[in-house]
Amino acid sequence: MTRWGSALACAGLMLGASGCRHKVRAAPPLPPVLVPMALVDVPRPADTPMLTPQPVKMPPMPVASKMAKLPREHRRTIVKAEEPAVVTPSPQAEAAAIGSLTAGGASNPQARQEATNLIASNERRLAALPTQRAEEQKGEIGTVRNFQKQAQDALNSGDAEGAMTLATKAKLLLDDLEK
Repeated sequence: MTRWGSALACAGLMLGASGCRHKVRAAPPLPPVLVPMALVDVPRPADTPMLTPQPVKMPPMPVASKMAKLPREHRRTIVKAEEPAVVTPSPQAEAAAIGSLTAGGASNPQARQEATNLIASNERRLAALPTQRAEEQKGEIGTVRNFQKQAQDALNSGDAEGAMTLATKAKLLLDDLEK
């Protein structure tokens, strides 16, 4: 070995033997127990059921293999669509395709009456608002009036459920305005 090689080997041994430069702090010792205490056995209740662990079923892990990867298509095939022929459906076919917009049956007159009552109640509440509040909340009142108009239009067209929904939205906005 050369002179520098032995010096480096000695320096490495000294660093390795000295340990870590960070000191490990030991936990402080616990205080001694001055008074001995008797241990108490707590009896188990007799009526508690014993629970048995249920085995957990894990789904099988997917296997990654070369067969699992499918090759990508590098080219896309472009299919030209032919121009569709213009067909005018009959009014009965259009109604069947859209479906009925209302509940129909025995509940329809009741829903219509409820929507009418709610719209009228909202109109009375709008009229009873103080003028100063109506000026301050002009945008919100415009939104309420818009919902009311849409609800009345839906009711006139025979859509009682839609009218009820719109009138309920107007009612909720009025509730916020009156707070």
